[in-house]
Amino acid sequence: MSAHKPTIVLVHGAFADASSWNGVVDKLLAHDYPVIAVANPLRGLTTDAEYVRQIVTSVEGPVVLVGHSYGGSVISNAAKGLPEVKALVFVAAFLPEEGESAVTLSGKFQGSTLGDTLRPVPVKLPDGTQVMDLYIEQAKFHAQFAADVPEKTTAVMAATQRPVAEAALAEGASAPAWRDIPSWVLVADEDRNIPPQVQSYMAERAGATVMKISASHAVSVSRPGDVARLINEAAQATA
Repeated sequence: MSAHKPTIVLVHGAFADASSWNGVVDKLLAHDYPVIAVANPLRGLTTDAEYVRQIVTSVEGPVVLVGHSYGGSVISNAAKGLPEVKALVFVAAFLPEEGESAVTLSGKFQGSTLGDTLRPVPVKLPDGTQVMDLYIEQAKFHAQFAADVPEKTTAVMAATQRPVAEAALAEGASAPAWRDIPSWVLVADEDRNIPPQVQSYMAERAGATVMKISASHAVSVSRPGDVARLINEAAQATA
């Protein structure tokens, strides 16, 4: 690995896991980037961001922090005040302002059909607290989350999806790191989770550099080359 290149830290969102970055990781490794694909806990925005923050601070040298979907909210919280984070890359992701949640942003404009596909599962934690975990119904996963990914692949993605705690999507963000750190945004024009109009609105508000492509919410799976290209652009621009 090149000592002169930043470490790329990838943070997945809801209904996915770190393997959703596999195609992107392959592209980045081929260009000699050190890469860490984080296992985002998906339990609560504040705690998830703190977890990612600790991983980032364990890395030697500069970091480009990348978030998909809810992972965008996580990286914006996590990177605040961290000088080692040189760029933020939001991939079909949320860029919340302080106090905004994934739930409020996804409903800001019409287009999200996620709510009708969710399967809530009540789970009791070891301390006795009950939380509501959210899954996408497996039969609806392909059309909702990854319509441009082969169905054989999405069947596996649906079966192995990581649930997100309902409270995490409803939790308001803290002061956003995108106000202080150069940001890049990939807008997925065929996204059914976060409407493209919402993605464009957030990107414009943040003054981000934007790439728009025709892709589903699972753009890191369907278009890994484009995602890696945007990350490389951010890394080179902030080197």
